[in-house]
Amino acid sequence: MKTLPELLFMLGIFAFILIYRSANGKDKYKKVVNKVGEAYEKYAPYSFKVVREKAKELGQEFTVKQYVAQAVLLGGFAGIIGYFYFYSLIWGLVYAGITIATIPYLSYLRLQRVYSEFLFEQIQTYTTNVIMEFNTTQSFVKSLEGVRDSGVIEEPVLSDIKVMIDMSYKYGTIDESIEYFNAKYPYYMVKNMHQLFLQITKEGARDAGESLENMSLDIDALVEGVYRDQMDRKNFHKRFLTFGAVLFSLVIVVEFLLGEDSYIEMLSHWYVQVLLHVIIWVNMYFLFTGEKYYNEDVGAE
Repeated sequence: MKTLPELLFMLGIFAFILIYRSANGKDKYKKVVNKVGEAYEKYAPYSFKVVREKAKELGQEFTVKQYVAQAVLLGGFAGIIGYFYFYSLIWGLVYAGITIATIPYLSYLRLQRVYSEFLFEQIQTYTTNVIMEFNTTQSFVKSLEGVRDSGVIEEPVLSDIKVMIDMSYKYGTIDESIEYFNAKYPYYMVKNMHQLFLQITKEGARDAGESLENMSLDIDALVEGVYRDQMDRKNFHKRFLTFGAVLFSLVIVVEFLLGEDSYIEMLSHWYVQVLLHVIIWVNMYFLFTGEKYYNEDVGAE
């Protein structure tokens, strides 16, 4: 354990430099940041650019300091794990670097979740307000126009509502516009509500009030279920991260049970080191799979 102070010292210097640069040295590396931004704009998928831009509008995008703090925390943890597993400063730095390199992917997953939650809230607002407008106008297209002008819907849903209105006037029916919107936003609440309006329009129902009221109740039930699922996911995420940290710590516990000398002697065997690398990669895969689950399909009914 002689080189542990060196590892902690180097990680401390690394953290200090990053924090100092982000706080006080922005002008010195502004060109580098701009170059990275240009590369991102050139090579990042269009869908991810849209998601990131919306996250910025919502105030959910991390600041430079937050990304630096994330890099220091994750990189430091990985560096300590790598050192204690192999008693090697080199492997500690290697795993710290690998972990820091995964931060863009973790950011991608988080932004997808933010965007998905935003879309779900917009769709919930859309369905609820269309039903309320219909009770007044008794016309699906007029209801869409009312929702469009209400100011409660944001992009990109707002543009798609405008497309629906244009398609309805162009074709003289609501079939094509509904098919278009259902394809863009395949939520049960959307499909069920649109199916009801198709029946009302084609069958000429005289009193649709009761059906619309029941539809509103169904939507409320769906929304409640989705929000409950989101809360369950957050609780799962906290427990999952704790469990992941425990998994990484098991080898260190075994190490202290065996004693430092016995453990270092075991490290002289190549197959022991291979096994330790396998354990690290399996645990990393487990953690990434859990992160993917937590951040994907939010708002799916």
